Amino acid sequence: MMESVIILLVAGLEAMIGGLPATSLPAEAFAILIMLAGFGIGNYAILPDRFLSGVVRIQKDRGHSVVTNGPYRQVWHPGYAVALLVFFSNPVFLGSIGALVPAVIVAIAIVLRTSLENAVFCHELEG
Repeated sequence: MMESVIILLVAGLEAMIGGLPATSLPAEAFAILIMLAGFGIGNYAILPDRFLSGVVRIQKDRGHSVVTNGPYRQVWHPGYAVALLVFFSNPVFLGSIGALVPAVIVAIAIVLRTSLENAVFCHELEG
């Protein structure tokens, strides 16, 4: 959540000081379509994962297993994949090229988090 606030803050500051040139209207329209699709896919990704949690932990008491249905058939971390799309679409939709800088930083953080999660899941979770 804080990631979105930082992107919005940079976009707002850029608009106030008249920073970098804005994006084009077709790019902004495409970005909003990507964002809306991302929110839809993100919600679809939540449905089959009954173990979804903001904290990485193996839920042995709930019979934690690898989720292989829904969007998890194609992508191991569909929520993070969609988040990347939304984080990169947001600055384009807002017409703020400068807001791509925090989006890149957030993307790096997401990639690092997924690699750490993968290590935990591969080490502690069967399947």
